[in-house]
Amino acid sequence: MAGFIIKRLLQAIFATLAVTLLVSFAIRLTGDPALMLTQGAGSITEADLERIREALGVNRPFFVQYFEFLKGMVTFDFGRSFLGGTPVSRLIATALPATLALAFWSMLISVVISIPLGIKAATSRGRFADQIIRVLSLVGLSFPNFWLAIMLVLVFGITWNLLPPSGMSDWTSYIMPSVTMGVILTAVNVRLVRTTMLETLNSQYIMVARAKGLSETRVLYKHALRNCAIPLVTYLGLQFGGLLGGIVVVERVFNWPGMGTLAFDAVSARDYPVLQATIMVLSLMIIAVNLLVDIAYGLIDPRIRTE
Repeated sequence: MAGFIIKRLLQAIFATLAVTLLVSFAIRLTGDPALMLTQGAGSITEADLERIREALGVNRPFFVQYFEFLKGMVTFDFGRSFLGGTPVSRLIATALPATLALAFWSMLISVVISIPLGIKAATSRGRFADQIIRVLSLVGLSFPNFWLAIMLVLVFGITWNLLPPSGMSDWTSYIMPSVTMGVILTAVNVRLVRTTMLETLNSQYIMVARAKGLSETRVLYKHALRNCAIPLVTYLGLQFGGLLGGIVVVERVFNWPGMGTLAFDAVSARDYPVLQATIMVLSLMIIAVNLLVDIAYGLIDPRIRTE
């Protein structure tokens, strides 16, 4: 197991370097940050622009800038934002917990709802309960997350004034964005749980467990669900990684101060240090989640540890 973890960590380092290198090169093709910072500032000469570029450090060769970024990465010193001069590490330290908390609650809502519904659909195959659950999951898949987010804001935030429509103030601020993401994830996970449970319930060892007189709850949740856990854990890990990197739309709708909003603003302003650091941190988080998923395989199924 130790050799496997070391191998995955080395892969993670190379993957992160490749991603940050690609993003750093691509963002520099989108425009000059000095021009962005001086928009609406009146008469600006080329000498003024050159002084701004020198102050920002963007007049140096690309690879010099990139290796400076890697050098600072070791000490978590990513430089300062072009907008306001705030240390990038401080911006990330503020935004990352907000995104992680939102992703965690979204996943928790999805897991708590989808596993019981998926099992109920599998055990009621072809009957009324199964048909209703499948229709609801299909409806959930049809909702664009931004549409659902806007509807929740209009109904619960503005019309009924029950929940804060935007921002992150107290625990009630988590409800609408978490439900928005959780509903979309639940629609997918219910169908996954149902499919894997149908395959497992036809297995011989399930028949043996029932023949021994074990309760149906014990058969379903201890024996059948555990053997369905490998594909479910794999997909949940991918979903969590996708939430970290693809939650931008929901964060923008709810004005959530997370990594998605930080990256979006950095792209708009050509803020190289912020975008490079944001992509690097998100890449490391996604790779770490996938590593934890691989380790979880061995905990769920001892045969994997043996292999």
